[in-house]
Amino acid sequence: MHKSVLKKQVLEYLDPRSNENFIDATFGLGGHSIDILKENKPEGKVLAIELDKELYKKAVSKDIDRLVLINDSFKNLKKIVKENNFESVSGILLDLGFSSWHLEESGRGFSFKKNEPLDMRYSTDSELTAQEIVNQWSEKDIEKILKKYSQEKFGKRIAKNIIGQRKSKLIKTTFDLVEIIKKAVPSWYQHKRIHFATKTFQALRITVNDELNNIRQALSDALEVLEKGGRLIVISFHSLEDRIVKNFFKNQKSLNILTKKPIKPSKEEIINNPRSRSAKLRAAVKI
Repeated sequence: MHKSVLKKQVLEYLDPRSNENFIDATFGLGGHSIDILKENKPEGKVLAIELDKELYKKAVSKDIDRLVLINDSFKNLKKIVKENNFESVSGILLDLGFSSWHLEESGRGFSFKKNEPLDMRYSTDSELTAQEIVNQWSEKDIEKILKKYSQEKFGKRIAKNIIGQRKSKLIKTTFDLVEIIKKAVPSWYQHKRIHFATKTFQALRITVNDELNNIRQALSDALEVLEKGGRLIVISFHSLEDRIVKNFFKNQKSLNILTKKPIKPSKEEIINNPRSRSAKLRAAVKI
């Protein structure tokens, strides 16, 4: 079951009030949007963006009052706002974590715990898949993304094993890849708290979905779209994302940072929702 992360803190920093308009740039299963809509009634709206067509269809079928739901990428935020004449934006939320639905129900290979096709696309309209990367990219390029997007210390060995395996048999599923990674890393690395395949899967997912470039574009658009006094809230889940957000906030003269240090989940929230453990919330107001 999906649980929205840092719900109380999101509402605290967004501070939604009656008749204000907000943007939830990563709708997912809608937990944050629903909370905002409870606070900005009777006339306030939420423009919600969801890239995944299947999640979008689930949400549209519910027909939620005052929710304007768009099937698109948040990298097109400015264009989406213009096309929908969505004005006077008092706050924007970017929750950069992917939905538990992707792990548990999508069947696209986001989880190393399930044997599924190596896909990892949020949008099935995109062409690049994880299977294409591991079967067609060069050893050098695979090693590069493992180091760049996950700081995988055994990236070189994993890349070499991938190339060796695919010479005799195509790498088609998550379990195929997990077995290759397992053979590439030392036994002690296989028994750490974090699963030994985590970093490789992260690097592939980031690459397939061009996540970091999309975040940069979305932050830039968000700043333009916000009205003065509007709040920008971003929840990141790994250091690469958080660094982008931190530097963006720091380098914008038109932003007043509200969180000197990122807000993290309480011990209670982590117990109730273990996937929240790496979440970091940063907030700023446009001046």
